Amino acid sequence: MSVPIVRTVAELRAVAARWRRSGASIALVPTMGALHEGHLSLVRAALQKADRVVVTLFVNPMQFNSTADLAAYPRTENEDAAKLAPLGAHLLYLPDAEEMYPPGFATTISVSGISEGLCGGFRPGHFDGVATVVAKLFLQTGADFACFGEKDFQQLQLVRHVVRDLDIPITILACPTVREADGLALSSRNLRLSPAQRAIAPTLAAVLLGVADRLSRGSPVPPTLAEARAAILAAGYRKVEYLELRGEADLQPLTSLDRPARLLVAAWLGDIRLIDNIGMSPIGATY
Repeated sequence: MSVPIVRTVAELRAVAARWRRSGASIALVPTMGALHEGHLSLVRAALQKADRVVVTLFVNPMQFNSTADLAAYPRTENEDAAKLAPLGAHLLYLPDAEEMYPPGFATTISVSGISEGLCGGFRPGHFDGVATVVAKLFLQTGADFACFGEKDFQQLQLVRHVVRDLDIPITILACPTVREADGLALSSRNLRLSPAQRAIAPTLAAVLLGVADRLSRGSPVPPTLAEARAAILAAGYRKVEYLELRGEADLQPLTSLDRPARLLVAAWLGDIRLIDNIGMSPIGATY
């Protein structure tokens, strides 16, 4: 059984309206395609939460800083639809760029504070593109819930701000990062890794875990992070954009583990940019 596909806002709203008339709740899983187990875990979470689930597949040009990166991003529409069918997703929304950004489109949503630094610092305009497209998807679907993975933690916090600040009546559900057996966080970009790069890639998660262990035992933050950056480069990564300890709620930089925190990293393996993060509890915290 295949998942039904719609490609226009009008078609999407017609289906959603029919569901609404029957009293069904709706959950949204926004993706850019090239679906992997991480995406599918979001779909499963959405199916547990709502009566109907819409998965969106849109490679959003507004959130790419590089035309080469946009062109290289995997596009696997048929394979993605086949992966969704056995899960029981109710609708796949596949708009093109002109449907999302019709001629004369001139509105952009920008979220200050939470979007600054980390990925926002190295990808100017990226989070404006994210904020704009997710707001459009929320309004187009009228969904009650939306599922986002914790792997893109800065994005998750940004989306929460968009919903709060614009009074969009939707609940954001955070879902845990899904990893390969060797620890590598699942990402559509992993498809572009060569066999040699794939062997190196799990170093990122391993280093994060090592840093988390040291910080939780009281190691000073700045030198511990500096040593970890060196370890990532020594493993074969070309560049470490950032490796930082940030407060979980506001993503402000921390020099000590005195509140719930996130350890976040972005690094380049060849021409492929990988990100990861893990949550940390304050030293001495008991639950």
